[in-house]
Amino acid sequence: MSKDIVLAFSGGLDTSFCVPYLQERGWAVHTVFADTGGVDAEERAFIEQRAAELGVASHVTVDGGPAIWSGFVKPFVWAGEGYQGQYPLLVSDRYLIVEAALKRAGELGTRAIAHGCTGMGNDQVRFDLAVKALGDYEIVAPIREIQKEHTEVRAYEQAYLEERGFGVRAKQKAYTINENLLGLTMSGGEIDRWQAPGEGAVGWCKPRAEWPAQPLQVRIGFENGEAVTLDGAKVAGHELLAKLNALFARYGVGRGLYTGDTTIGLKGRIIFEAPGLAALLVAHRALEEAVLSKQQNRFKPDVARKWVELVYEGFFHDPLKTDLEAFLASSQSTVNGEVVLETHGGVVNAVAVESPHILNAKGATYAQAADWGVAEAEGFIKLFGMSSTLWAEVNRS
Repeated sequence: MSKDIVLAFSGGLDTSFCVPYLQERGWAVHTVFADTGGVDAEERAFIEQRAAELGVASHVTVDGGPAIWSGFVKPFVWAGEGYQGQYPLLVSDRYLIVEAALKRAGELGTRAIAHGCTGMGNDQVRFDLAVKALGDYEIVAPIREIQKEHTEVRAYEQAYLEERGFGVRAKQKAYTINENLLGLTMSGGEIDRWQAPGEGAVGWCKPRAEWPAQPLQVRIGFENGEAVTLDGAKVAGHELLAKLNALFARYGVGRGLYTGDTTIGLKGRIIFEAPGLAALLVAHRALEEAVLSKQQNRFKPDVARKWVELVYEGFFHDPLKTDLEAFLASSQSTVNGEVVLETHGGVVNAVAVESPHILNAKGATYAQAADWGVAEAEGFIKLFGMSSTLWAEVNRS
């Protein structure tokens, strides 16, 4: 008899390959698509149709939008840092996908979990560590297994599916594409060869020639560091991010070409597009810089970088991440107010900030007016620079 196994499924080349591969090894494959907001109704229907076409034992689609907002977006915006200063952790939906797959495994009474991660990338680390943190399961990774015998893995997967009568989308032949509520990543082809991206390497963000002529302005309201309103209207977090993605993608905001140090030690080069997150980060930072103390603003990036590293490298359930989030949450108690964002295309700026917590000095404005005198200023400078001045005096030749 076939054994039940739950496969995290996206309908792409890798997870499509996994279905017949597992079936031919005696598994009854149950697919789970965690819809974390990166697909439209047409794509969602395609994924369900693809699962049926491949002959899975069952398929379920799970709404992951609210979970990805509360579980990742909120603390990520609090942190305010990309991995290595650039990459906005767009693959962090993997952790929510794992939770959806494990829930389905519990419903089916099986302890077997499968994923379509390759042995060359970081996602295998994220999936496996998340599964291990949440219980005792058997993990099957078909793409890792075929690497032992096939060096050109994607070409082998494509041929494997086509030999069994299953078509492969043209775009999937050229690039590995991941989309979710957070954004889009694209790798493969000329991107992996450190060449300029080709005409086909396009995602959500419009090229300069298609940017609207009129600038875009939006107003985002924050409560305790969490975005809660858009242009004055209360909006659920995941819906707000989806709206920002649509608005700012039209202006080409949030697209980058990034090379980073991966968890497994290779260099990874990708195109990423995160228009909504880019807008949120700019708005949040503008508000935060105005209401936090100097010491908070200086120290917080150190905490943020460590939190980002943990999430990037698969330690989503490590207790240190929870500890760091407690600090981040504490730092947000006065991050309340509204920020107006504006873009003419490509770059987004915070052009206005309103908050009852802005740290304004009543009698002074930087470079304009002060309620202290010359002697006080000179005394501050003398004491503040004393160590450096003494060094210069003692060692002056």
